[in-house]
Amino acid sequence: MNSREAVRSQWAAGHDSLLNVQSMAGHSVQIIYRSLRQMLVYEGDDFTDTFMVPFQIAYNDVCGNTVTHDLILDGSRHLVAQENKALFADLYADYLLNQSIDRQFRAFKRGFQLVTEESPLRWLFRPDEVELLVCGRQGELHFSEMEETTRYDGGFSSESETVKHLWSVLHSLSQDEKRLFLQFTTGSDRIPVGGLSKLKLVIARNGPDSERLPTAHTCFNVLLLPDYLSCEKLREKLLKAIQNAKGFGMM
Repeated sequence: MNSREAVRSQWAAGHDSLLNVQSMAGHSVQIIYRSLRQMLVYEGDDFTDTFMVPFQIAYNDVCGNTVTHDLILDGSRHLVAQENKALFADLYADYLLNQSIDRQFRAFKRGFQLVTEESPLRWLFRPDEVELLVCGRQGELHFSEMEETTRYDGGFSSESETVKHLWSVLHSLSQDEKRLFLQFTTGSDRIPVGGLSKLKLVIARNGPDSERLPTAHTCFNVLLLPDYLSCEKLREKLLKAIQNAKGFGMM
């Protein structure tokens, strides 16, 4: 395989993600970044033939319909070339980060200003500090902090066998799985100001052993947990719940 074929092969792996922006989460963002960077550093004279990408983005709307957006006038008719690849990357990033969410951001901005209009927030905090207060911070998750301040309800206590099984499972999770659990129970996968001990998680018994999955009230940080008879079953049900949950939260 020559160098051009190698580039074409690598590009093809990320090409669909570059053209389809319906997912902004996880590996898709990394693939988009790598694809754009690969395009920007490529210096070959055969740029257009190698990449074959138009000035256009395609995505699926909420109904599942494919929608296309031209980054320039008649973008579908213009292929990105060596001399305008930087422009394509700039327009792509601007659409992804600004234009595509402009309507939603303006609605959020109106609501945020409505709440904070007479608040000293803007004078007391820097923008990054406001983000920390609202969204929390990213970092390594140590659930032992959260375990110390967790409360129990519905017949559970820290000495309940199911509760002990739960903490055993939680401590054994990978960092990605721990973030999924936080997202599932609190609506956010970030660490609040002051650490995980400030979450005040509540674990409530939700009936006897059953085939139901755990559920949660994210507004109150409450995990509703059936009284599973074994640690293995609890682990299976919990992972299935957190890996397939859909909802909303502060990202």
